[in-house]
Amino acid sequence: MMMQIYSRLRECANLKLKLFSHLREFNFYKLHMITRIKDIIAYYGLSTRAFAMKCGLKDNTFSNQLNGMRELSLTTVNAILFSNEEISAEWLLRGKGSMLLQKEETEPGMDKLKSIVYTIANLQDEINEKTVLTQRLLEENQKLKGELAMLKNERNIG
Repeated sequence: MMMQIYSRLRECANLKLKLFSHLREFNFYKLHMITRIKDIIAYYGLSTRAFAMKCGLKDNTFSNQLNGMRELSLTTVNAILFSNEEISAEWLLRGKGSMLLQKEETEPGMDKLKSIVYTIANLQDEINEKTVLTQRLLEENQKLKGELAMLKNERNIG
């Protein structure tokens, strides 16, 4: 009876080691896939936010996935592949082959359209930054107007 228990314990320990080995291997591949996604972003010369918008992903979720704070989801991988048809799925998932598929003849104007989409995404980032800055300046302006009114009041009273 003790021998059976000991044998079962040893089997469990071996299974546990195999499981940890597979988990390490899975994390290894996942990290490399994140690196490949960052390579795609760099290839297009986009910010993480602009790339997320291009793929139809939520910026916050996508950033958290790239930083390892959230698991990389199948939805994210599919969105990247469907919105970037020239990217090789084999390369993205397994790291085999080249990043770009062999270029077939594209529809006339498609490259120009893609360029416009990327420009719009980058300009949207700039607009958002300027909007935040404008809001801060408006708030500061209101504060200064209030302080000026108080100083005028004190001057008139004194």
